[in-house]
Amino acid sequence: MVRNGYIQPLQALIEQFERLPGIGHKTAVRLAFSVLDFSDADAKAFSDAVLAAKSNIRRCRVCQNLSDAELCPICQDPSRDQHIICVVEDAKAVMALERVKEYNGLYHVLHGTISPTDGIGPEDLTIKELLQRLSDDTVQEIILATNPDISGETTAMYLSKLIHPFHIKTTRLAYGIPAG
Repeated sequence: MVRNGYIQPLQALIEQFERLPGIGHKTAVRLAFSVLDFSDADAKAFSDAVLAAKSNIRRCRVCQNLSDAELCPICQDPSRDQHIICVVEDAKAVMALERVKEYNGLYHVLHGTISPTDGIGPEDLTIKELLQRLSDDTVQEIILATNPDISGETTAMYLSKLIHPFHIKTTRLAYGIPAG
């Protein structure tokens, strides 16, 4: 059966690509046709990689970052500064900060931000896990590295109020308009 000019199996593949964030119809069509150009071995390797990622990647028990083990490599690294935690929205932020190679502390991944308009409240984030990490007096500084948008700022303000009773230094990443 032909739907929207595409046979059903191709249309189903296009629709799956369209479910990905940032992928519109044109890009989904281009990706679907690219997959059709794969050899059978490449198509199997692609599908195996998707299934393996989905079944083998989980959250680190400590920082909630993505990991393929109980603890992520950052939490396993004894050379990391255990006194500083950088709080980020998602695992992509951890990867971006790690590429810079300037930060040597630990992380905590919230997996989102508070956004009442999207139905996301504090209970939907890993805030409870962050507060548990602060209870043993090891952490001396929290760096709030949420995005400088409305939900990121809301989340940062909410966290700073929760962290205040722990008497831990709380800082915010600097941001602004680049000049020059």
